[in-house]
Amino acid sequence: MNIHILEPLGISKELLIKKITDKIGTSHQLVLFDDRREDEASLVERSAGADIVVLSNIPYRKNVIEKCPNLKKICVAFTGMDHIDLAYCAERGIEVKNCAGYSTVAVADLVFGLVLSLARNIPACDTACRNGGTKNGLVGFELAGKKFGIIGLGAIGKRVADIANAFGCEVYAYTRTPRPYPGVTLTDMETLLRTCDIVSLHTPLNDSTRGLIGKEQIALMKPTAFLINTARGGVVDTKALVEALRGNRIAGAGIDVFDMEPPIPTDYELAHLPHTVVTPHVAFATAQAFEKRADIIAENLKNWL
Repeated sequence: MNIHILEPLGISKELLIKKITDKIGTSHQLVLFDDRREDEASLVERSAGADIVVLSNIPYRKNVIEKCPNLKKICVAFTGMDHIDLAYCAERGIEVKNCAGYSTVAVADLVFGLVLSLARNIPACDTACRNGGTKNGLVGFELAGKKFGIIGLGAIGKRVADIANAFGCEVYAYTRTPRPYPGVTLTDMETLLRTCDIVSLHTPLNDSTRGLIGKEQIALMKPTAFLINTARGGVVDTKALVEALRGNRIAGAGIDVFDMEPPIPTDYELAHLPHTVVTPHVAFATAQAFEKRADIIAENLKNWL
């Protein structure tokens, strides 16, 4: 099989090759590219002759796939698959497999980085300290006893719930497939939004979740509440969130994902509002997560072959 890895995947090329060949042997042709390109012409060129392509979150649509007659499998080195034309792949009989689970720990860690940054005013404290300031006006609050709401109780949502419980929070969750989970009170989304001090989003992006948190939902939240989004930018109506933050309708937001992939424009309004902490879609990106991802890719290839 011709296996084309269309972009670097966060670990050395040598280690990636070793992880894959340890699983599938050396009889297959591996082609690796040293940079990331998203334009159609480059993707078609890099996919030419491939039986299997491996890519992370590069948009990979019908306009590319239809020009790859040999393609039999897409190995998505990512959790979400909304950037892949799944309908056309199904039509063509192309298997699509993701790397579920590799970033569970990494994403949950960043959730609490964002929460603590907001709760304890860490960015503002850093600025004040570097400029001769004090804690005046920057006194925050403890997480213990706060109501922590989770929308989407998959693997990441459960990991977030465990950490929130360790902080001493009261943990609530809304999920479309309700199953009991220790330390979590299941509830409906409206009740969660009305009662929780922190609302953290952990849903995939699909037709049913696009714009899930809009003006109406944000209006239900407490004026003292924080919204945390490390899921997908499209789950939140950015305009509604900006208006809510500008009008002090909620107390703050920690945002890792946007309605576009970073780099975001320098005049992107959400990045210039007070009481926000923004990160450039980095939640999944840790050294350990990238190694886990490579292991899952290798296992996926082995299982398919």
